[in-house]
Amino acid sequence: MSKTVDFIFDFASPNGYFCHKVIPDIEARTGAKFVYKPCLLGGIHKLSNNQAPMVAFADIPLKMAYDSIEIDRFIKKHAIDEFKMNPNFPIITLQLMRAAVAADIDGYLMEFIEAMLPCMWEKELKMDDPEVLKAAFSDAGFDADKIFEQMASDEVKAKLISNTQEAVDRGAFGIPTFFVDDEIFFGKERLGQVEELLQD
Repeated sequence: MSKTVDFIFDFASPNGYFCHKVIPDIEARTGAKFVYKPCLLGGIHKLSNNQAPMVAFADIPLKMAYDSIEIDRFIKKHAIDEFKMNPNFPIITLQLMRAAVAADIDGYLMEFIEAMLPCMWEKELKMDDPEVLKAAFSDAGFDADKIFEQMASDEVKAKLISNTQEAVDRGAFGIPTFFVDDEIFFGKERLGQVEELLQD
């Protein structure tokens, strides 16, 4: 029986985008399946008393400079040619993540993620603008009106809250976080460790 990896996911994280790009190769090498869990990064930060790196390390310019170097290394190593740092960053992804939960409930989460991640991290769209969201949904072939109705529903709102709380209860404090059974791994730099465990 193949292993599964829970991926605590929010479109808000560029590192989540980077992980998404390399996960298919890890799945192919290991036979494992990554299961994306839509959560709200802002909620994870609040519940875990964490801060976004750009806030936490704002007064440590050398740390921020190193993070940029590390991102460039990752991009080059994995030939991620389409990435563009969104000029609207940070983007509030509450509505987008509610839409992801709706897609998950209706059984097309991965198709939704495949369509929306490029909007965030390749096309540089302002994905917290409702009109931009609606156009992105429609352009991808999704029923935008239905998704917007679902985004406002108590079911979807409650599910996103519970997903986020569950992630923190398991030990998550940021994104990207991965769980292999009870083992937690944080950050794209830990994907190698995830793969090692899967191969064991």
